[in-house]
Amino acid sequence: MTDTWGILTDITLCTGCEECVKACKVENGLGCDVPRRWKRRIDDLSSTRHTTIVRQPRDRFVRQFCRHCLHPACASACIVGALRKTPEGPVVYDRDRCMGCRYCLMACPFGIPKYEWESPVPYVRKCTMCHHRIVKGRVPACVEACPEKATIFGTRSGLLAQAKNLIQREPRRYLPRVFGEKEVGGTCVLYASGIPLDFLQFRPEVKETPLPELTWAALTKVPPIVVGMTGLMAGVWWIIGRRMQLAREAAREARSASAGASPAGEKDEEKTA
Repeated sequence: MTDTWGILTDITLCTGCEECVKACKVENGLGCDVPRRWKRRIDDLSSTRHTTIVRQPRDRFVRQFCRHCLHPACASACIVGALRKTPEGPVVYDRDRCMGCRYCLMACPFGIPKYEWESPVPYVRKCTMCHHRIVKGRVPACVEACPEKATIFGTRSGLLAQAKNLIQREPRRYLPRVFGEKEVGGTCVLYASGIPLDFLQFRPEVKETPLPELTWAALTKVPPIVVGMTGLMAGVWWIIGRRMQLAREAAREARSASAGASPAGEKDEEKTA
């Protein structure tokens, strides 16, 4: 795989100011946090909180957000392609494709995607690493807002080398491990930390094998009838979506025709008078 963009979070520098959280909300128009009843903790990720700060003992603050896996399980599990890995690195979401199956929520090993349970028209929400900014040559909003430079943007290979250099220079400050280097095949979001990050699902038992490989291996064991039903569901989703699109286009054409006919009708009435 060619090099991609990524983010390195240095846990030892984070002060928990939440400037990254504010910047993310402003950039993505997320608004106020959802009610507590939809979350287990007040600092949990949610449909309106794509990045958050988790406070740990001894005043340690750890930023939590999408890891943007090199081989994302969420995209592998999505049968309609609403989630996809971009060439730049971020894993992005297309709400117009989403059918609301929520397989991505179950597939993600880090528990990142969140569903808009509180919305009458729900979608899946997650960090996109500000992909819309990256393609324009800008850095993610959270990186730009961090006053302590605890969040750094760059190429994944460059950030990995930088993290290893930090660990080598200050072995007492950092654990001898770059979190995200190898887990589930590697992630675009890396962590240099002085404390274990088990609570971010970077547990010792997490394998290095990319999860999509396991996903497709499991699918080969699924009875053909189940696979057929999945294909049928995707087909029904496409037909419904196509009909809705045609209905919207017909409504727009009708409105345009009505607007264009009105002036002519008024002129005819004036001539008759």
